[in-house]
Amino acid sequence: MVNLTPNPSYSLTIRFQIPNQAGMLANVTQAIAQAGGNIGQIDLVEQTRKVIVRDITVDASSSEHAEIIVNAVRALTDIVVLDVYDRTFALHRGGKIEVRSKLSLKNQGDLAMAYTPGVGRICTAIANDPEQVFNLTIKSNTVAIVTDGSAVLGLGNLGPEGALPVMEGKAMLFREFAGIDAFPVCLATQDTDAIVETVKNISPVFGGINLEDISAPRCFEIEARLQRELNIPIFHDDQHGTAVVTLAALFNALKWVKKPMDEVRIVLNGAGAAGVAIARLLRKAGAKHICLCDSRGIISHSRTDLNSQKREFAVEKGGSLADAMIGADVFLGVSVPGVVTPDMVRSMARDPIVFAMANPIPEIQPELISSDVAVMATGRSDYPNQINNVLAFPGIFRGALDCRAKTMTTLMYLEAAAAIASLIKPSDLDSEHIIPSVFDERVATAVAAAVQQAARQDGVAER
Repeated sequence: MVNLTPNPSYSLTIRFQIPNQAGMLANVTQAIAQAGGNIGQIDLVEQTRKVIVRDITVDASSSEHAEIIVNAVRALTDIVVLDVYDRTFALHRGGKIEVRSKLSLKNQGDLAMAYTPGVGRICTAIANDPEQVFNLTIKSNTVAIVTDGSAVLGLGNLGPEGALPVMEGKAMLFREFAGIDAFPVCLATQDTDAIVETVKNISPVFGGINLEDISAPRCFEIEARLQRELNIPIFHDDQHGTAVVTLAALFNALKWVKKPMDEVRIVLNGAGAAGVAIARLLRKAGAKHICLCDSRGIISHSRTDLNSQKREFAVEKGGSLADAMIGADVFLGVSVPGVVTPDMVRSMARDPIVFAMANPIPEIQPELISSDVAVMATGRSDYPNQINNVLAFPGIFRGALDCRAKTMTTLMYLEAAAAIASLIKPSDLDSEHIIPSVFDERVATAVAAAVQQAARQDGVAER
């Protein structure tokens, strides 16, 4: 496998002391470069006539790679490594979010209005007219990010505590990209009934529920039941966020290679929450030839190990992933690292599109097939065409909250995908630019507007 590109996920700062002599810093930077590190900022901490202390920031590709880099610096003559710290761990220390008051309490009058006794008037008004909760509390702009920690990223069942850093990060993204107040709710149960009941019990506080990192197939039932039993939008991002952004990118990739959605053969590897949701949304978008695969190969009618979600996409002829990819126009991966080989890609149809979205290590490294594909996308930020859910969920919830949607609908997802895709002008479209940047300020606004229009069209908007 090709070595991974160094990235900020494995960023470290090395504090070292060197003699105050010309060329000593160059020795350090050369050692880091030879070890494959990507050098960032270099800061002067202290300088005397005899010694200099500096901090140097370095991106590595893994924890093991970071250790190799540090050891390369330690091995240098006359260089003393004083300290090493992991910048990612430092960023998370103490948590990444906080709750702040929107009002300043400067005197007794402020306190009397914000809290007792004045707040009693507000409580009574809401009790008399429950709809006022949307106007007089945080509910209209607040989302609960709910998980049981059973399927955290690609790391597996880490439990609620292990899931909390991801949920905190999600809350940051809601605030930064859509101005939504979101709060992590990590549940100490993986029982479907208990999760449904708990979410129903906390729902009075929230205008929407974002389900996150709940393993399949339980996630399908949990989402469906909550959609039926609550009158606020329920959104499982691992399903629908992934599906929306994948579809948006595919819209533009197919434009680039001039192939119609209803004619291309699509192979989708990974039949969990994301894979099934992508397949469902692709069908609604007009795709007619989808071959869904899991770790045992093609989902076919001859198999006896299929759940109801997989059976939706069963085909007549079985086989391996390699068999499925022969002659395919599109490969979409939401599975595991390294399952696709260059030969498998070369067996695809003319101008193949490959979205290898396993994270952090894709199904195949882009460097291995750069000359064999028409369009390549991954879930990583250090390659072109990053398929990232942050392009979808902030704007989707912004739109849903603003129009007081009672539920989420397929049309809302389709229109969100179309809105994301539309931000790439025809003149800007190319093989390395099929999807906007996650920092494109137009994205959330465009998605929110499209979602509101779709919600009104479907009759689920309450304002």
